[in-house]
Amino acid sequence: MRYRKPQYYQNFQCIAGRCPDTCCAGWQIVIDEQSLERYSNVKSDFGTRLVNSIDWYQGTFEQYNRRCSFLNEENLCDIYQELGPEALCQTCRQYPRHVEEFEDLREYSLSLSCPEAARIMLSTKEKTEFEETEDAVEEDEEDYQDFDLLLFDRLEEARELIFAVIQDRSLNFSKRMAVLLRFSFEIQKALDKGELFELELKACMENILKKEEKGSLKARFRNMQAMAKDLEKLETLREDWGKEIENLQTQLYDRGEETYRNILERFHESLKKSGTAPYWDIWGEQILVFFVYTYFCGGVYDDMIYSKAVLSVFSVLWIREIILERCCIHGESLELETVCRAAWKFAREIEHSDENLNLLEEIFDGSAFYTPENFLSALVC
Repeated sequence: MRYRKPQYYQNFQCIAGRCPDTCCAGWQIVIDEQSLERYSNVKSDFGTRLVNSIDWYQGTFEQYNRRCSFLNEENLCDIYQELGPEALCQTCRQYPRHVEEFEDLREYSLSLSCPEAARIMLSTKEKTEFEETEDAVEEDEEDYQDFDLLLFDRLEEARELIFAVIQDRSLNFSKRMAVLLRFSFEIQKALDKGELFELELKACMENILKKEEKGSLKARFRNMQAMAKDLEKLETLREDWGKEIENLQTQLYDRGEETYRNILERFHESLKKSGTAPYWDIWGEQILVFFVYTYFCGGVYDDMIYSKAVLSVFSVLWIREIILERCCIHGESLELETVCRAAWKFAREIEHSDENLNLLEEIFDGSAFYTPENFLSALVC
C-alpha cells in the first residue's frame, strides 16, 4: 500500500478553544458503529444524555440550532471533557484529516474548511510537495473489483503535469488556471470518445501552454454575476454564509459594471502598493493545488474530470471575490487571517455537503457557460 501526504500534513494540531470557529456546527456528524456501541453502554447520568442526544436511526448526533448537542457554550466538546479523547467518534477524531481511497493508494489531506488547517496550508510559501511512503499491506481486491487502474494511472500522470504548471510561478496565475481548464477539457473529450490512452498528454499540455488567453473586465463582470446565481442554488449550511452571498450580490454586482470595475482596479492597485501581490498569487496557488489534489483523481469513479477542474478554479474565484468585498467594502486588511477566513468559510459550504458538491458537478457538466471558451473570461482582466 502506498500513502501520499502534502508536506505540511503532520503540522496540524487542533487548537480547540482558540479556534475562531467550531467544527461541530453546521453539518451532521456521522457516528461509526463502534462508537455507537460504546455510547450505548455508558452507565451514568452522562450515559443517559448520550442515549437521548443521538439519532440512533441515522447514526448521528442530534443538533440544536444546527450545533452538535454536545458542543458547549465555550465551543468545546462535552464528550471529550467527560469521557476523554479516546471516546470521540471516528469522524471527530479524524477531522480535518481527509483520506481519498484508491486501489493500493491512500491520499491524505487536511480539509480547507478547518481554520487551523487553512492557516497551515496558506502560510506555506514554498511550493506544495507530496511525501510518499509504502508498506507491505495489501487491500482486499474485492473492494476494488470495478476500479479502473489504467484510467487512474492516466489521471495521476495528468495531475502531475497540472501540478507542474499551476506551481510554475513564472506564469501569470490566470494563465495557470486557464491551462488547468483547457487541459482537463481535452482529457474529458478524449475519455468521452474512448481515445484517452491515445492522447499524448505532454504534447497536449505544451500546445495549450502556447495559447494566448484574452478577456475583459466586462466579460468578467458578466460571468461573475452569472456564477453568483449558481452559487445561490446551493444548500446553505450556515446562516452567516447566506448573508455573505447576499453581501457579494449587493456590494459587487447590483451596483453595476462600472462600480465593479472601480473596486477591482482599486484592489489590484493596493496589491501593488502594499507589496502583497506575490502573496496573493501564492495563496491562490495553494488553494488551487488543494482542490486539484483532493478531487481531480476522483474522476476515476465517475468519469467526470473536467467538472473537478472547474470546481478548483470556481473555488479560487469565489474565495477571492469574498476577500475583494471584505477589503474594498468593509476595509479589512489583506493579510493571512482575512484570506484564511474567506477560504474556510467557503470550503465549509462546499466540502461538507454532498448535495452541494453533486449539484455543482451537475451545473458544471450541463451548462455551456462552464466550457473553457465561456468560463475563461472570468479569469483574465
